[in-house]
Parts: sequence; C-alpha cells; structure tokens
Amino acid sequence: MYIDRDITAQLIKSTAPVQFVIGPRQCGKSTLLSHLTDIPFKEVTFDDLQLRNLANRDPALFLEQFSPPILLDEVQYVPYLFSEIKRHVDQLKKQRLKDKQSLSVLFRMTGSNQLLIDKNIKESLAGRASYFYLNTLTVHEIQHALTSFSIQNILFKGGWPELYVDQSLSPIPYLNDYIRSYIEKDIVLSAGLQKQEAFNTVLGLLAARTGMLLDYANIANNTGIRGVTVKEWVSILQRTALVYNLKPYASNLNKRLTKTPKLYFLDTGLATRLQGWQDQVPLITSPQAGPLFETLVFAEIFKFIQNYGKDWQLYLWHTKEGEEIDFLIMTQSGEVIALDAKMSMQSVQPVRLPASFKKTFPQVTKIILVTFGGQKIQLSKECLVIPISQLHEFLLRIT
Repeated sequence: MYIDRDITAQLIKSTAPVQFVIGPRQCGKSTLLSHLTDIPFKEVTFDDLQLRNLANRDPALFLEQFSPPILLDEVQYVPYLFSEIKRHVDQLKKQRLKDKQSLSVLFRMTGSNQLLIDKNIKESLAGRASYFYLNTLTVHEIQHALTSFSIQNILFKGGWPELYVDQSLSPIPYLNDYIRSYIEKDIVLSAGLQKQEAFNTVLGLLAARTGMLLDYANIANNTGIRGVTVKEWVSILQRTALVYNLKPYASNLNKRLTKTPKLYFLDTGLATRLQGWQDQVPLITSPQAGPLFETLVFAEIFKFIQNYGKDWQLYLWHTKEGEEIDFLIMTQSGEVIALDAKMSMQSVQPVRLPASFKKTFPQVTKIILVTFGGQKIQLSKECLVIPISQLHEFLLRIT
C-alpha cells in the first residue's frame, strides 16, 4: 500500500534540475519520489557501500554508469559526487539553451542527515536545486489512506509510514531500533558528540517535556551537563528534523510577553517511545496526554506549512502572568489565526481571547480550539471548536 503525501503537488510543480527532499530516516522520502509518475527515474541508494565508494572515488565514472534522470537516495554519504553533478547540470543547461529546449528535472535526491547536507552539499548546488522538507505522516494523510483510524493510536505510534503500511509491526521494537540506529549512531557520530550516554539522557528528558516551555537550566541541573551544551544538542535535534523549538511572539510594545520557547517533537510516536510508554490505554489518561496531544496539533500545523510550501510564521503567545495561546499563525497576507489544543475528553467550554492579546491583535475576533474528537461547532461568538481530524481542511481555507 502506498500512502499519498500532501507534498506531491509541490514537487510536481517544481522544474528545477535538481529536486532535493530532506527529512528524517524512514519518513517516506524515497518512496514518495519513486511514486512520482511524471518521469521514469532510475533509483540508486547510497546505503549500498559499493555504490557509495564508487561515487566518492570516481564521480565522473559513476554518472557515466548512472546517467540522469536518476533518483539518488541518502546522498549525504557522497559529498564528492556533487561537484560532478554541478558540472553535469551546467553542461546540459547550456546545451538545452543552445537547442532552445527547457531543462527538465535531472536529479531527484533524498537526504536524512541535515548536519552532513549543510556541511557538504548545499553550497555545491546553489542556484541549481529546489529543497523540500518531508517529515512523518500527518493525521490527514493517515485518515485519507486508511478506512479506519483513531487519534489515540496515532498519538501512540506517530506517523511512521511503515507502521501503517504493515500494521502487524509493533511500534515499540520498531521505534527502539530507530532510536538506536539513527539517533544514537547516525546523528551522534555526524555531530561529533563525545558524551553519548549524557546525550541519550537529555533526549529522554526533552521527550518528557514535549509541549512545555523549555528550561535549559532545569535540564542541565538534572543531568550535570552545562546549559550551553543542552542548548547546542537541542539545536542539533532541530536541524535533524526531530524536534522544533517554537519561539514566542515578541513585541517591543508589550513587556509582559515571555521570551521562553516551547519544545515540540515532530512525531508523537518518537516522544512516547522515549517516555517509555508500553501501551496506549494508560497513556491517554496520564498527565502526559495533554502535552502529547498539543505536540500532535503542532506537528499537524508545522507539517502542513512544509507540505504546501506556505510562507507562514508560527509562534506561541505567552505572558509572564501565565496567559497563553498555544499557536499563532501569521500569513503572508497579514492574517493572524489563534489556536489552542484541548485534549479534554469531556465537553469543551468556550474560551475567550485574553484582553492583552486583543490589544496587540485587535483584528483577531475568535480563537480556534483544536480538540481530540467531537464535531466542528461554534461554542461562542469568539470560540470555534475543530477536531484535529478536520484541522487540515481548516488550514487549507486560510489565505
């Protein structure tokens, strides 16, 4: 079974000679590109050590054997190939211009290690590549692919495509292996981290704090690691698309606003596994359920922005007195949307916009409550409830 991805239309519209899809391992990058039917592409994966060695040792010979159009998987391992790809693209571009022909897509690539991509690749392809960012499945993509699904199940196992394509797989050993093979090895080694055990401890503490204000000093005190080191490790996790540090909205006119960000994992399954949950039933009634659901809502909004190439800004709004709105979306057209995540399984009560928020954003007349379940309903003049299963459709209507 192939699960359609929302980013597909954006990829097909792009005509850059190189298309580069970046995202964490096993989120479906190569599967997505192999299912684009506009042009038949040969496929090469650099998980194959022999091909990896050939591409690094003799890139010209590699491109003679594997001429475009070609799909190259996990290209962060072949940094020496990219000067040859640059030369190849430039030659074809000159030839096509001479023949008065347009240049089509020549290379489609995937990469899962942003650290190595930034270091070895991006500069080589300047002006020749379009970059796209893919993460794990959204709630919308899952519900579109499956005849039956539950938000509770998605909260527990996240959006890893293989867990939905083969539903006999248990998320616990799958994610344990992912943590060992990708996070503890690939990321730690490429970042040159020396304190792997301490890094793993910090990773677990961050997972326990997903959906919460991020206190570097508190994590440092609990681990014996300096706060500046914790901050550096969070930055590495953000660059590898595993977490996101959501910054608060800042206004020089409002001194009451806090400057403390919130940390969110971009996949709730990874967060629940790092928290140690073995079953979804006790999880859903635990104190962690609320922050995890907020994490799921954040991930849905964040992935929507990436999948559709939206030029939106995303913030939290929080005052020193504790007034808070979980998410502010600011569009390129100037529209501002205020959203709160509400996990409550009981009836949801109307929420009012804080007076201090109204002073800053008088054009915002309502707050959107994104709920675990239920139906879309207008609770009051300034409070609209939307279940997370309908959040994608709501975001599509934003200009």
